[in-house]
Amino acid sequence: MKRSDAVAEAAITLLAERGMRGLTHRAVDEAAGLPPGSTSNVARTRAALLELTLSRLTELEERVFAEAMPDGGPPGFDLAELLARVLMVQLRDRRRTLARYELALEATRRPELRVIYDRAGRRFRDPAVAVLAAAGSRDPVRHARQLVAFAEGVMFDAIVGAGEEPSPDDLIAGVREILAGMLTGPRPDGG
Repeated sequence: MKRSDAVAEAAITLLAERGMRGLTHRAVDEAAGLPPGSTSNVARTRAALLELTLSRLTELEERVFAEAMPDGGPPGFDLAELLARVLMVQLRDRRRTLARYELALEATRRPELRVIYDRAGRRFRDPAVAVLAAAGSRDPVRHARQLVAFAEGVMFDAIVGAGEEPSPDDLIAGVREILAGMLTGPRPDGG
């Protein structure tokens, strides 16, 4: 593993375990088992460390989505099952999801991180628009926003909210209900 990846992985773990206040260059060195000063050599400032961590997190999440979302989907694939599978992977990797929430909150206070966070988010939202358009959505951009909001809400509730982790069957049923409204419901103009 490259040193920058080791630093980012340790930062992800620290964010999940200790929150933003626990993320220091020294703590990353210790968590990664690196000599003192190693993190500073990879990411000189806190902003650089946050950017590196967010980049690594995005890369890891893209891998999950790429593995779950075949190009255009095989004939007869079940979109609800596919999306539910992606959600289950996200729920099972609490470390990564908690770190993403920490970075999302920090991005509300750091405009430079917000730009990077929003750019990373588009890498997931744009494919959702394409999938929904191919599935027959009459308003794929709006529906993609709603589907992402639904997914984020499910994950937030299961990981940090008062809810419990939904079963795969519950997730599939929930996604099916959301998609049914998007793909067979009334047109956005009321027609």
